[in-house]
Amino acid sequence: LSFLKYLKLLKELTDISRILSLCAEKATDHPEYASFLCEALKICRLPFLQQKTTDEQHFAQEAAEFLSSICYLMRIPDPDVRRCVVEAVQSFFCSGIPPKPPDGLRPTRPGYRQQLLKHSDVPKLLLLSMSALEDQPFKLQLLQTLQILSRSSDDICASVLDERGAESICLHMNEPDPSAQVLLCSSEILWNLLEGGMKEEVIAQLSSVECVLSLKESFLFLLEKASQRWERQLRNQLLMIATLIAEASSSVLVESLFAKLLVGLLTFPERNPPYSSDGQQLRQLLLNLLVFLCRDPAALQILREEQVMLHLLSLANPDGDQERSSAQQEELQQEELQQEELQLQALGAVSCMAPLLLDDYVFCRGNTRLLLLLDRCVGTGDCFSQGFHGNGGGRMRAKLRGCIRALRAVTSLGEASVNQNLCEQRAFHQLLGVLIQLQAGCDEQDVVVVEMMSDIQWILSELCESDARAKEQFGSGGVEMVVNFLKRGSEKFYSGLGHNRLLLSTVDCVWSCVVGSDATEDYFLAKQGASLLLDLLRTSPRCVHGVVLATLLDLCDNPNTRSQILSWRDTDGQTAPRILLELWRDEEEELGVLRDQHGGIKDPKKPILTHLQQEVSGGSSFPADSPSAAVLEVSENLRAKIYLIFCCLGFQELPGLSAEDFVTLSIVRRYLNFKVGEVWDEVSRELVLEGTRLTSSDEEALRSICETSEETARRVMEEQSDILEQQQSVELHEEMVAYAEMKSHWKQQELTAQSWKNYVSRTSAYSVLKEVKVQRKEQDFITHFLSAENRDVLGLRGLNVKMARTSSRPDQNQESRTESD
Repeated sequence: LSFLKYLKLLKELTDISRILSLCAEKATDHPEYASFLCEALKICRLPFLQQKTTDEQHFAQEAAEFLSSICYLMRIPDPDVRRCVVEAVQSFFCSGIPPKPPDGLRPTRPGYRQQLLKHSDVPKLLLLSMSALEDQPFKLQLLQTLQILSRSSDDICASVLDERGAESICLHMNEPDPSAQVLLCSSEILWNLLEGGMKEEVIAQLSSVECVLSLKESFLFLLEKASQRWERQLRNQLLMIATLIAEASSSVLVESLFAKLLVGLLTFPERNPPYSSDGQQLRQLLLNLLVFLCRDPAALQILREEQVMLHLLSLANPDGDQERSSAQQEELQQEELQQEELQLQALGAVSCMAPLLLDDYVFCRGNTRLLLLLDRCVGTGDCFSQGFHGNGGGRMRAKLRGCIRALRAVTSLGEASVNQNLCEQRAFHQLLGVLIQLQAGCDEQDVVVVEMMSDIQWILSELCESDARAKEQFGSGGVEMVVNFLKRGSEKFYSGLGHNRLLLSTVDCVWSCVVGSDATEDYFLAKQGASLLLDLLRTSPRCVHGVVLATLLDLCDNPNTRSQILSWRDTDGQTAPRILLELWRDEEEELGVLRDQHGGIKDPKKPILTHLQQEVSGGSSFPADSPSAAVLEVSENLRAKIYLIFCCLGFQELPGLSAEDFVTLSIVRRYLNFKVGEVWDEVSRELVLEGTRLTSSDEEALRSICETSEETARRVMEEQSDILEQQQSVELHEEMVAYAEMKSHWKQQELTAQSWKNYVSRTSAYSVLKEVKVQRKEQDFITHFLSAENRDVLGLRGLNVKMARTSSRPDQNQESRTESD
């Protein structure tokens, strides 16, 4: 033993391991070897010795195998040897001062053996030996060792999970132990595995019926016997593990009746523990568990039997919740604060479960309870201020947010009876009033307020979508609201604060609440609503164009819409038809439609065919269950909506169009003809691929239809060529007029310069003056300019010059004649 004490060098660990193995083999028949192993294991608690600095890295593999060989001694049935093995492993994590080594040697660094554990079989061997132990105190010591190991490294957690350690720990956690320390250590090990290992793997191992029954037994034990705080915390930890299992798959909780136990614990007040921080956490965990349980159809029956919806609605809006004075609000007791937190969490659970338990929700008058809570939140006036939810305005504000979320979850189902019940209770006016108040004091940087406004707009849209009376009730107040939101534009669409949802909900609110009611539409148009939608179409991202165009299209059924659209101009002076045609070109470029350099048809056989349709048509077969690509394309892009809007506006006398726009307009006008031709062409190709033979008359009719579509495309190409030629002629004429104007301008400058030169000559030379005078006497008339003005008539530009001729002889009284050039 003294030999081991001083010569436990890294390079000699392999030999020492062999010595220990030989002693272990003889220990069964010769008990005296057991005492030797115990003393040797006590010495193994000391650090390894090294001669060189590089020995740690060089002999790392041998050292890891030595640690594994120590744990292999657990197979010896002697309890003292096993206890020494466990104590030796625990000593690796102790920071005691080792004895001074001999000269020339030095101990390894403190964390060296802990690092080696990740590469050894120590965790696996300790885990496997646990099932063979019967000594309860020693089993607790072994669990404590596994707890230390699982906390030290993620690699050790992975090693334990490879041997299904989570399942093994869970199945042994309920062994008799009055102190409950085994249960505590087992729970800590499971949490270490969840945090340090693969969470999915841990939950998968715990999702067996046997493990859930073990958790259920442990939870019941702690629920009945827990008297100290650590026991209550341990109970909550087990419930959190059960919640994680329910998140992955709640069927095993239902099968083991653990779910029924937990739901009953929540819904029956007499089963609830008294108010405390641990009891509050238990209730919150139970509410959180309900959200995961409701995803399982089998669990819904349990939720109905236990009347969960009634409990949640009562918790969300308790009848005894009276308004408090400001002094009382500042002195809320701990129990009241906990009740507030549960109330908020109950509202969140209602928003998740009400759509799944709609009958229970209606039976418990859920709409009435939520509207009363909504009125209470707004009535205090504090819900529009900032603050923590448990103190001050933020408390009511959080309730308001949860209430709105719950109402949206219910109305989003589109159940006519539920929505009608809300309308009968005047929820429409109540929600609209809340929205107007939020809008008046809105901070555009407040994510919560933006979310509440968008949710209320979605609720209003659901209530009005199929109810004409609700659209009339929307009235002028609702129109003013959506107009104010539309005026904000889309500048903050990508701000990340929820303004994208708010913008989409506003447009949807226009479509659902305004369109369809003549009176509401007229008031909306009187407030320049169509112009605001066009402004939004001009400035918004591409992802919004579809809903805006759809809303404009439905609004075009109103006869007053056309004049407002045609009179609209953007900041650059562009008209609505030009903007729509520009969107058409952008859409076709995105879809990969073949076009020439001027935007005209390039292939008459594919006048509007997209790149995706070409790929589909190039395939060898058409799946029978797949929709038609030609028909499906209509609903997936903007071209059909733009075409229908132009059908409402007309294709003639559209303002502000260029030649390129007229080229695009010629395609838009024939969009329906081209689309019909595409469908028939697709039918023809399907018949060929299926080997179907048509009768002669049907074949002739099909060929005639396809030829008609192609001929229409060729006529459009000729029309586009005429438009481009006419545009070239106009440009050439404008160029000639501009050239003539420039030429006249330079000629006039030359005449002016020559006139000035002559004038200078006359005034500086008397002989020249006499010569000019003689020349004038020989002429009857003198021509001079009267005026010159610019000319711009019907697109022709030029200079209108007026000249006059006057008699140069005083004795002749001739009339002046005016000529225009």
